[in-house]
Amino acid sequence: MGALIDGKAIAAGIREDVAKEVAALKSDHGFTPGLAVVLVGEDPASQIYVRNKGKMTEEAGMNSFTHRLPADATQDQVEALLETLNNDDSVDGILLQLPLPKHLDEASAIERISPNKDVDGLTEASAGRLSLGKKGIRPCTPAGCVILAKSALDDDLSGKNVVVIGRSILVGKPAALLFLEQNCTVTIAHSRTKDLGEVCRQADILVAAVGRPKMVPADWVKPGACVIDVGINRIPAPEKGEGKTRVVGDVDFDACKDVAGQITPVPGSVGPMTIAGLLVNTVTAAKLRRRL
Repeated sequence: MGALIDGKAIAAGIREDVAKEVAALKSDHGFTPGLAVVLVGEDPASQIYVRNKGKMTEEAGMNSFTHRLPADATQDQVEALLETLNNDDSVDGILLQLPLPKHLDEASAIERISPNKDVDGLTEASAGRLSLGKKGIRPCTPAGCVILAKSALDDDLSGKNVVVIGRSILVGKPAALLFLEQNCTVTIAHSRTKDLGEVCRQADILVAAVGRPKMVPADWVKPGACVIDVGINRIPAPEKGEGKTRVVGDVDFDACKDVAGQITPVPGSVGPMTIAGLLVNTVTAAKLRRRL
């Protein structure tokens, strides 16, 4: 069986480092970084994420602000709140919890967030800095994938073949660029890729980020490869009782764990890294705003 990549432990170490840095900013510069999360609607998974983010923000010694809007909130209401947070000096980072209710325009709302407070790295300015190789705030989940791969393999990923399944702006594209920064050879695969299994079998590092439960079977994994599973999917779990569900990734974990050299479990690896990355980005944004 491949070695499990313990994202929980790695994320806990990152959060400890963040807490030390926050304490130093308070004592040396007299301010406390603040993270504002905006939640629109009642999506159960989003509510759990927002609660966890708030808890871990406070545990790291930062100020946590949660703003909830009803599911029928208008585009103007959402964007007006984001503009208010842009102008609030106690807020260093703004996170708009996605997905938004279907009647809202996500792209338009994201662009209302000040690039200086865009701790999710999703605005055009943030994406542009990443694609140009300029310094800036990097998206949390893809950055976490790189850290997990480095922890499993080696700090130097130079020359590794990386296949990213998925081309979303949230994970797929930024993950490809971040692995490229590490001098990897990167392929972005997607639904139109010919012979997807054969492409995946070339990967030293396989990143699954498509949102389809157990899509990746064992015979897509090169023996000894490092498998990073970004997927969070709920599937029926009748064994738990009527109407119950369980969370699985995009990788068929039980089958792939015997082929992979290292593999992330779902849940419990990429998810904690995403929240840890959010805290890192909030501190980074706070320092950049104050030219520290």
